[in-house]
Amino acid sequence: MCILRINIKESTMLILGIESSCDETGLALYSDEHGLIAHLVNSQIDLFTEYGGVIPEIAARDHSTKIIGILSKLLKQTNYTLEDISLIAYTAGPGLIGSLMIGETVAKTISNVLDIELMPINHLEGHILAPGLEDDGLEPPYLCLLVSGGHTQIIKCDNYGEYEIIGETIDDACGEAFDKVGKLLNLEYPGGPKVSKLAEKGDNKRFSFPRAMMKDKNLNFSFSGLKTAVLYALEDLSTEDHADVAASFQEAVIDALTTKLTWAVEKTKIKKLVCSGGVASNKILRERLKQMAVNNNLKVSYPRMEFCTDNAAMIAYAGYIRKKFQLQEYATNFARPRWPLGELYD
Repeated sequence: MCILRINIKESTMLILGIESSCDETGLALYSDEHGLIAHLVNSQIDLFTEYGGVIPEIAARDHSTKIIGILSKLLKQTNYTLEDISLIAYTAGPGLIGSLMIGETVAKTISNVLDIELMPINHLEGHILAPGLEDDGLEPPYLCLLVSGGHTQIIKCDNYGEYEIIGETIDDACGEAFDKVGKLLNLEYPGGPKVSKLAEKGDNKRFSFPRAMMKDKNLNFSFSGLKTAVLYALEDLSTEDHADVAASFQEAVIDALTTKLTWAVEKTKIKKLVCSGGVASNKILRERLKQMAVNNNLKVSYPRMEFCTDNAAMIAYAGYIRKKFQLQEYATNFARPRWPLGELYD
């Protein structure tokens, strides 16, 4: 758990953010006057190390046993009460249905008992908006590269609440590919960050792994063939070669991401870029995006590392943006395990 910062108490609007879409229990307080006041995150990674992945039933149970204690700690450390809250923004999807329902139940209970305004938030929109937590000057239009364990998308953001997916993976998400290659390399769960760490010791040019769908400036991605290429390469290699495999694999992923994002810039003429999601914390990806921005006279923004992974700060901020600009309401009042950006208002 971590406290970001605590500000003074006077506020016109105080938003409670709740995130429980997968294996992080997050709560945050955001003020329209002072920005992010504090956020807490409880990670379940240690629970799933022995399983090699998230077990939905265990995840939901852990959310249910931790969320009230985290909320109490957040309020105590910031010297607020539930009665001070004017809006509750909670993740309604996409995610694991059991986990989503825990956050939803807490949000709706507080809302009903204390008559506080309630706002469901799409988790993906939270990631898209996350860089705005610290970049006050970031406003649409911009292109967002959303890269995580569940999604790999290039999103054209014409305005707040208006999103068009112009490129996406047709199979594995890039974060999923990182995790699966981590398993192939016998790395402990979660494998993605450990693949990147191992890659620091390797030669990224030793293996020429495939970059799929690179003809005709196609903006879609495919990472399943890359994962299979790693599998076959490992058949004739020893553990001493694993760092080179990790580095070459990572190079192939980042090359595909940055190349297609460059094509998206050429196609849309949009000069502002956002990179968000768990994979946005990858240091090499950030370096390449920075260089890409310099070479093409672009502005690139991404959240600090702790806001790349799932957190309630981005959910509270998304609630703030939706309230401030009076955006069209989502077409849902219930948890939706499958809720793509293209169906926000359907």
